Amino acid sequence: MKAFKLLSLGLISTFTISAQQTPAQKQQEAIAIEGATIHTATGEVIENGLLIFDAGVITHVGSALSKIARPEKVIEAKGKHVYPGFIAPTKSLGLVEIDAVRASNDEDELGELIPHVRSIIAYNAESQVIETLRQNGILLGQITPQGGTISGTSSIVQFDAWNWEDAAVKTDDGIHLSWPSILRRGRWWMDEPRGYQPNKDYLEQWTKIIQFLSEAKAYLNTNPNSIHLPFESTRGLFDGTKRLYVSADGEKEIFDAVSELKDLGIKRIVLVGGYQAEKQLDFLKTNDIPVLAHNPHELPNLDDDAYDYVYGLAARLHKGGLLVGIQNASKANFQVRNLPFYAGHSAGYGISKEEALALITSNTAKILGIDNQYGSLVVGKSATLFISEGDALDMRTNQLSHAFIDGRELSLETHQTELWKRYQNKYSSQE
Repeated sequence: MKAFKLLSLGLISTFTISAQQTPAQKQQEAIAIEGATIHTATGEVIENGLLIFDAGVITHVGSALSKIARPEKVIEAKGKHVYPGFIAPTKSLGLVEIDAVRASNDEDELGELIPHVRSIIAYNAESQVIETLRQNGILLGQITPQGGTISGTSSIVQFDAWNWEDAAVKTDDGIHLSWPSILRRGRWWMDEPRGYQPNKDYLEQWTKIIQFLSEAKAYLNTNPNSIHLPFESTRGLFDGTKRLYVSADGEKEIFDAVSELKDLGIKRIVLVGGYQAEKQLDFLKTNDIPVLAHNPHELPNLDDDAYDYVYGLAARLHKGGLLVGIQNASKANFQVRNLPFYAGHSAGYGISKEEALALITSNTAKILGIDNQYGSLVVGKSATLFISEGDALDMRTNQLSHAFIDGRELSLETHQTELWKRYQNKYSSQE
């Protein structure tokens, strides 16, 4: 019994030390950031700028040379840079902590067509993965269920909260659909050739999706005696209050998905992935389809694609006239911390740094439907922003000194910084 008590105390101590930082208190006084270069994410860059926010809302953005009265608290940031908080879409952040530990994985539910499954109620606001994202300026995310054909409903959160109710920015913003592929990899365990093979079930899988959504639409046009939760959850797709996020990569799959879903009357469609979206560029522009593109650090899918095909995908789609954001298609949530560097990489493929910044701020906010509050540094919007020592899209200089969510100043301490401080003098102390 004594040993059990000691073990229990040890476990409690371990989790206490490594828990996420306590959420910040509401902003108590107006704050000014003066002297920094302000990247508004609207295309405007203000050198030697002045940004003031109060009660969690931006009240002034302009030049530090203006004679506007400063509040009592002023952060001198000469030589530094101010950015809006970065936004990470389509990830299961807070739903899974360690992929290999089943008890910490709540990103997938049983079933193939489950639009009524709400990710937000399983969201863990104290995820240690999330606190590491804040150090790179990622302050908001779309919490998205995974698996199945229709995996469920996502919600958008800010990354400084006690629980999911506190975290929620926009609940049940959209439903996520994985459109089938006309190709599939050979199943070696069934003696099939390796590499891509035609998917003989493509038409059947496509028909199953359309039939489900058609039945949902018919249900919504009646007065049913009982509630059918899966069908009821799709109501927003047909009245325009929810978005349908469709994962599709191939040229034919993109055309089939958008055409069929538009014909059904689904009003807001977002393409996720879009590996061959360039081949349907005019079609996507005509149908006003935004794209959350693959991150630029991926390798090409096909043998005859250029080695840097994905590196410049988001940039090319943006230059082609689409509304584009960047999402991380990798299953591992910890890689989301590289989101700003994905955008920085895109800047090397024909777009400016400010256009690249928009791929993870203002563009993504528009795609997710939260641009009235977040995504840019504009008077009247949320003071969700951070100060970096240098270029936030460059991993060498993205070093945060301050970060704010809705005006609340965050702690940038994490279990990683605690370990760094613990061991930084290990070898020097042994000399």
